[in-house]
Amino acid sequence: MPLSSYRMHRIYLAATMNYGLGSEDPEELAYYNKIRKEMDEMKNDSVKKGIPLSWNIENEMDK
Repeated sequence: MPLSSYRMHRIYLAATMNYGLGSEDPEELAYYNKIRKEMDEMKNDSVKKGIPLSWNIENEMDK
């Protein structure tokens, strides 16, 4: 039986807040582990924020 949207939301909250799941259901554990894995991958990806400080924007875009 697929997970209900309510249960998926509860699992998502537990995963994002770094709480334990408290369930031994394999379907719920798989969903929880999937979310935790995606969060770990997002932490490892570098995100460039802000505005470039160089005034030579045309030269940087050509590269």
